[in-house]
Amino acid sequence: MQLLSFDIEISNIFDLKPYEDINKYAPFHISVASTVINEGDQRLWYSTGKDNTPELKMSKETANELLCYLKAMQDDGFMVCAWNGLSFDIQWIGYNADNMKLASEIALKMYDPMFQFFNQRGFPVGLAAVAQAMGIKQAKLMAAENAPRLWHAGKHQEVMDYVLGDSQMTNLIVNEIIKQKKISWVTQKGDRKSEPIPQLKPVEDILKEPPPDQSWMSAPIAREDYYRWFP
Repeated sequence: MQLLSFDIEISNIFDLKPYEDINKYAPFHISVASTVINEGDQRLWYSTGKDNTPELKMSKETANELLCYLKAMQDDGFMVCAWNGLSFDIQWIGYNADNMKLASEIALKMYDPMFQFFNQRGFPVGLAAVAQAMGIKQAKLMAAENAPRLWHAGKHQEVMDYVLGDSQMTNLIVNEIIKQKKISWVTQKGDRKSEPIPQLKPVEDILKEPPPDQSWMSAPIAREDYYRWFP
């Protein structure tokens, strides 16, 4: 099965405090998105004005083109992936396209290794922490919160390189998960830990499994929060 990963950057500017829920600032508009086929085609998705300059936010038409592309690739047998894509990327593509129905259909068939990890451990884990622990040499090009400010400042190429890089990293990580049959990550204390992942599963299969044991947590994230946006 061929692998395709996607990622978005939002256009909204805000200051996210430590441990603050980003959804407090929703809904989000998209500045640019990327789709990267493993060792294949790489595409950027954004809207342009009359002078061909990137717009501050993606149009409904462009977001719909992206949704239809992801659905077509799934129908062609591609393993469409996004890190935390269930609760974030595909939701906001659907919102910007004004087509949450199609977005939810794609979401159920997509692969989200972070959501699979969450359903086993009960907490999320970041792309950078996993990349570091799994020996991925490619690094994130910037902090996510800087991307909207750079896009608004007209530094479009820097943000485009960043969003492409995150899709590339997702492909590299997914390949390592399949190879190593586990997700490894670096904790906030600097320790390395691992969680067995014998097989990556699409979201719809994960939702058939029991929710994670979060009895030891004081403020757990509900599994339903990841797909509460489904129509």
